[in-house]
Amino acid sequence: MNIEAQDDGALRRWGVLVVEDDSRARAFFEASVQRSPRLFWLGSAGSVQEARAWLARTATIPDVLLVDLGMPDGTGLDVIRDAVARFPGCEPLVVSVFGDEENVLASIEAGAVGYIHKDAAPEDIAQTIVEMKAGASPISPMIARSVLAKYRSLQSSAASAVGGAEVPGGAPEAPAEESDRGLLSGREHEVLTLIARGFSYAEIARLKGLSVHTVQTHIKNLYGKLAVHSKSEAVFEATRLGLLSHPG
Repeated sequence: MNIEAQDDGALRRWGVLVVEDDSRARAFFEASVQRSPRLFWLGSAGSVQEARAWLARTATIPDVLLVDLGMPDGTGLDVIRDAVARFPGCEPLVVSVFGDEENVLASIEAGAVGYIHKDAAPEDIAQTIVEMKAGASPISPMIARSVLAKYRSLQSSAASAVGGAEVPGGAPEAPAEESDRGLLSGREHEVLTLIARGFSYAEIARLKGLSVHTVQTHIKNLYGKLAVHSKSEAVFEATRLGLLSHPG
């Protein structure tokens, strides 16, 4: 079980569970954790199913969940949700190749305390974990810049929606053309509808009998067709074009 601070001044050691499908990355993380006097290694999982099984049977509360998002059988977001639901004191730290604001914000909403891009992962990940347990919220600079840019974009869009100018000449905006209504394929429209209802990639995959990779491909395609870069933008643009009823 986790070791609390002792009367003689000894510091608490934090238990770390790693969820990562790349064996080399797992070995790297384990070596870093094992070297730290402030941490101890609880174990690792190479898939969502394996991680969920570990969380379901463990008698040891994980203090830290070091997790990748792109897993062979789903997304690390599901592991984050399971971990924080069962162990509210567990603090997830994402280390992922995904650097877009959509995945970052979804991770934070799921319960992540920090988000590090794998290209910017520190040599001593253990020190980052210790700093997080001391109150920091580690985030790669490139990730932070992307999230700030997205926030400013949403602020600007909201301001335009509230105070937008009338169309010159006072003519009402024309309804969506039939070509707009046929813009998305049937499957893309189904995926977008579920996105608008708040379902995650993994949930959509389960509901439609698809792989997460296939769902991500559909989303990438519809983003391209709608000329958007995130879920919120896709829902807004599709609703504006009459491709979706109001998501609420």
